[in-house]
Amino acid sequence: MQDFDLVVIGGGPGGYVAAIRARQLGLSTALVEAEALGGICLNWGCIPTKALLRAAELYHQASRAGDFGIEIEGLRFDISKLVDRSRKVAERLSRGVDHLMKKNGVEVMPGRARLDGPGCVQVAGESACTLRAPHVVVATGARPRVLPGLETDGERVWGYREALRPAAMPASLLVVGSGAIGVEFASFYRDLGCQVTLVETLPQILPAEDEEIAAFARKRFERQGMAIHTGASVSGLERSGDGLRARIDHAEGESESLEVDRAIVAVGVTGNVEDLGLESTRARVEGGAVVTDAWCRTDEPGLYAVGDVAGGPLLAHKASHEGVLCVEAIAGHAGAQPLDATRVPACTYCRPQIASVGLSERAAREAGHELRVGRFPFAANGKALAVGEEQGLAKTVFDANSGELLGAHLVGAEVTEMIHGFVIAQGLETTEAELMQAVFPHPTISESMHESVLEAFDRALHI
Repeated sequence: MQDFDLVVIGGGPGGYVAAIRARQLGLSTALVEAEALGGICLNWGCIPTKALLRAAELYHQASRAGDFGIEIEGLRFDISKLVDRSRKVAERLSRGVDHLMKKNGVEVMPGRARLDGPGCVQVAGESACTLRAPHVVVATGARPRVLPGLETDGERVWGYREALRPAAMPASLLVVGSGAIGVEFASFYRDLGCQVTLVETLPQILPAEDEEIAAFARKRFERQGMAIHTGASVSGLERSGDGLRARIDHAEGESESLEVDRAIVAVGVTGNVEDLGLESTRARVEGGAVVTDAWCRTDEPGLYAVGDVAGGPLLAHKASHEGVLCVEAIAGHAGAQPLDATRVPACTYCRPQIASVGLSERAAREAGHELRVGRFPFAANGKALAVGEEQGLAKTVFDANSGELLGAHLVGAEVTEMIHGFVIAQGLETTEAELMQAVFPHPTISESMHESVLEAFDRALHI
């Protein structure tokens, strides 16, 4: 039996950040992780996908170098080297998390954890032991959802792990699901020359995004040669020769058959709530997620849940933020504040990139707001034109009466590096008056953000 102030189950972006903050606040802390530190995000999600997407972006940029007066002959890529670099980046960062655990004095226990009564955690595996603590944080993340008939086989029907390390480039690819994961993989493979078909059951791709932004992105994807079917479903995947035959059913009742080399299934995730001993506690599980309050507390005293296992938004930065606020509340830190989920930004790293925070135009109207909506196209931005990235749009949604910034939605080059400006503005409860008075540097693509605010109040200068 080993005693701690806090035990964290799971070493992903929610768990390891919670452990670091706990140590900063003086709590003795143990962290139990069954696989590599950093979780799915660092090892099989956020980080390696961005490494691959960067390679695809460079390949695309090099292919249009002639537009800038630069001639490149014999342009090609080596998929094995692309994959190798992405794996090395992930491994380096995982080692970095291990260093942070040692630096901060977190006791890392390799193994699988299971709750065994109040404040008791049994660890099986390499570090078999019993841990006891008055506070236990569950941060076990989530895994891909599986649909009947679309089960991955690791060979022709891929999940994200197989999609991250292909042995060879497929000539054709079916992507089932157009959320952030599906769209990022579709964008990566399309930029490297693969013929991509994207299928989504809902009426729009990127269902969580503002309709106008999603429509803008769809047009760009289709111009890149991507085939997109919305309001459609894949009813089955059958082996055919060296590839697959998919049946696509459309909402209108029509069906079609599609032959592809490989398929990626990206139809959402469900929380890792099994085999944790939750059934022996008062904690509730609903819809594949642990039910928590604003301070990440479950119905079981002393038991908490953060990140994907506690439900959406299913984002690494949300998990890290919850990990911090959870342990700050445990420690009685005066600055602890609950999370406003509407102010968590979302980013999709396809080409063009998409980033948003707050309410979409439709959601804001449905909430009863009278709106002022501003739009500014990158085609009217000097920096975007100079660097050849004129395909983009900045959109802002304000309450017409109070001037509150209800939502901001961006699509285009590097918008994932720009959305934080609107995130900070919302956090400071900034109105249109302060945003219009802010001085944006010139020339930058970020000036489009300023102009969208001006346009919402009939003051745009460059359109």
